[in-house]
Amino acid sequence: MSEKYKVRDQDKLYFITFATVYRLDLFTRVEYKNILTDSLKHCQENKGLELYAWVIMTNHVHLMARSAKGFLLEDIIRDYKNSLRWP
Repeated sequence: MSEKYKVRDQDKLYFITFATVYRLDLFTRVEYKNILTDSLKHCQENKGLELYAWVIMTNHVHLMARSAKGFLLEDIIRDYKNSLRWP
């Protein structure tokens, strides 16, 4: 994460946006959206993600989130994005 996007206070709610490479419209099929939502659910249940709102667009995702006590939001988002990478 660049300095601009560092999480300064783990107790605060953050608006997070990330996009596909080259803004390609990858999230057009239900199966692909299910991968995203299943991964979000995994982060909520196992990694301390507190998710308040989210939307999946065709080429980007918006989240309103923060981390639970004992977790770092930047670690959660890093792990989430890494879980979505194709080899």
